[in-house]
Amino acid sequence: MRVSRTTAAEVAKLAGVSQPTVSRVFMQGSKVSADKQRRVREAALKLGYRPNTLARSLNTGRSRTIGIVLAYLKNPFYTEALEKLSSEFHEHGYHIMTFFASNLTDEVDGVVEDLLAHQVDGIILASVSVSSELTKRLQDHGIPLVLFNRGQENPNLASVTAANFEGGRVAARFLLAGGHKRIAHIAGWQKSLNGRERQAGFLAEMSAQGTEPFHVVDCEYSRVIARKATLGLFEKGCGPDSIFVGNDHMAFAVLETLKHELGLDVPGDVSVIGYDDVAMAAWKTFDLTTMRQPANRMAEATVRMLLSMIDDPEPSLGRIEIESQLIVRGSTRNPPDWQRDP
Repeated sequence: MRVSRTTAAEVAKLAGVSQPTVSRVFMQGSKVSADKQRRVREAALKLGYRPNTLARSLNTGRSRTIGIVLAYLKNPFYTEALEKLSSEFHEHGYHIMTFFASNLTDEVDGVVEDLLAHQVDGIILASVSVSSELTKRLQDHGIPLVLFNRGQENPNLASVTAANFEGGRVAARFLLAGGHKRIAHIAGWQKSLNGRERQAGFLAEMSAQGTEPFHVVDCEYSRVIARKATLGLFEKGCGPDSIFVGNDHMAFAVLETLKHELGLDVPGDVSVIGYDDVAMAAWKTFDLTTMRQPANRMAEATVRMLLSMIDDPEPSLGRIEIESQLIVRGSTRNPPDWQRDP
């Protein structure tokens, strides 16, 4: 037998307030006196009342739902970032819907079409790109879009990324200062702006210091490809004495390959530096020196940007770059003036 749901009118009667007051108590940003809020929430708890978010969205024109599209969760950075984004939106009274799509444009566009059908208030694309046609369609529908950790060379798209070019420079500068001469780069996907900028910063610093990399290879942010590339670096005997890896996800594969397949000592034979500083990087198994992408700050900036776009249909768009920090651990031979981080 189906049990009938408690209504707002029943809560209002028990709390001694009007029905609109009950609605306002459960509406983000509404102003209700502390006494009325207390009475309404106590009555709602006693009666087991839950606000009807569907009905509220019909009244307000907002679903208070944000759509997040990811290509994958294999990279631990995105699981951490998704948790932080979800927490931030929850603090502002929003729920999230998570969808997955590969980096194929047609698939991403199809997923965003599904999000439009769910009437989301805004969309975040994390680790995926979007076509110019779909961008125009979202703008026509008044649905704001922010790219998270995936820049695009389109000034009309809002995005939040790490300062990837400078991060690449810092990584190269650190390895050179440590006396390394044969520095290889296992790069991130060169069809992504993040991967290109990290590589460009690395190469710019090498050039500025009058040297060239031992080898550079695009490993597409794939552990499998990174492993094969690492083996390839040592096929002809004398390999690199250090490797800058485009993200931690690949760096873990590089470390495992060096230690367990090639029998090399890290950092005695080869230094390894990654990019992201996911939680696993601090594990003793990896003890990875890496460039920290500040996921907390990136998530906060993304939420602020998207909510401001929801409130203002014509905001000033832009790209936010947040500085990466070098975290020094035990996978590198360090210059004397660089202290190891906790």
